[in-house]
Amino acid sequence: MNIQEIIGDAIKYPASNWRKLITLGILFLLVNSLPLLGGLLPAPLPVLIGVSLILMLIPLFFVIGYAFRVLRTTIAGFDELPEFDKIWGMFIDGLKVSSVAIVYMIIPWLIMNIGPFIAHSNPTASSITRLLGIIIAIIFGLLLTIAIAHMAANDRFKAAFRFREILDVISEIGWGKYILWYIIVAIIVWIISFILNFIITLGYIGLNIATGPLLAYIIANLLYAIFIRSYLSLFYLRALGLLYPK
Repeated sequence: MNIQEIIGDAIKYPASNWRKLITLGILFLLVNSLPLLGGLLPAPLPVLIGVSLILMLIPLFFVIGYAFRVLRTTIAGFDELPEFDKIWGMFIDGLKVSSVAIVYMIIPWLIMNIGPFIAHSNPTASSITRLLGIIIAIIFGLLLTIAIAHMAANDRFKAAFRFREILDVISEIGWGKYILWYIIVAIIVWIISFILNFIITLGYIGLNIATGPLLAYIIANLLYAIFIRSYLSLFYLRALGLLYPK
């Protein structure tokens, strides 16, 4: 498929099943909402932080696991949104994907954050180190994206670290096409996010006047979770799955 066909398909894909789109949106909402409950506990601050972190990570791994399932089914040739079944497997997939992301991005993170701290006495060296970290992060990010797709295609955790195969996949796609795809997807995500954020903000202002801040806040966050985070996640994963060579 060319990029235009990929984008056209991916834009329509999330709305092909509203029930699943909303379900994923509710999971996104839980990622933001559950940690707030941890802050209500009568416990020391370190305990509150730990509980809040756990309450955030549990739904987050389910979100990532479902996103990975979308990627895997797309690569396998399915056009329907996958079911929210085999919950434990979905959670484990989310854990695996998160682990891969950490392994890939830990070096760029260290360079961007630790390097400038070490070189703080030399502003020039600090700036160069941070810039180097950003460049490495972009390169590793490009590799990470295809690594996760490769893991989904092979249904093997180790496939995410078969670097020669990953580079072969990118070569088969074409570096130019891959980078162009990335830029176009990023622009579309930004445009859709900006428009929907603007609409939801206007709605929040109106609801705040009509119903009060609490209800307006709840509705706005639900709409944000469904129509921005859920929709854009499905759009991105579908586009990536269609880009991956069959």
